[in-house]
Amino acid sequence: MIWMAILLGAAGTYVEKLIGFILPASTLDRPIVRSIAGLLPVSLLAALVIVQTFAAGQAVAVDARLAGLAAAIVALVLRAPFLVVILVAAITAGLLRAAGLAE
Repeated sequence: MIWMAILLGAAGTYVEKLIGFILPASTLDRPIVRSIAGLLPVSLLAALVIVQTFAAGQAVAVDARLAGLAAAIVALVLRAPFLVVILVAAITAGLLRAAGLAE
């Protein structure tokens, strides 16, 4: 079953790339297409962050990952550099887990 998903994903990626080459440049230069293309990576990354923060198998979990995300948001609001944001999130989650306050 997993190989079928991998093959379908690969085929879908290939078809998407092929469509990009087949479509005329005038279609790709439209403002709405450019706007959607600019927003897709942001929305996909946000969805990935949410799933990785709250998912525990088939259940929703609230644990140290949520505290790490909250700490990262605070660091972002304070305009910390990206590497600092990542370190703040990791250290927060790690310290909570080490202290036994979160799983």
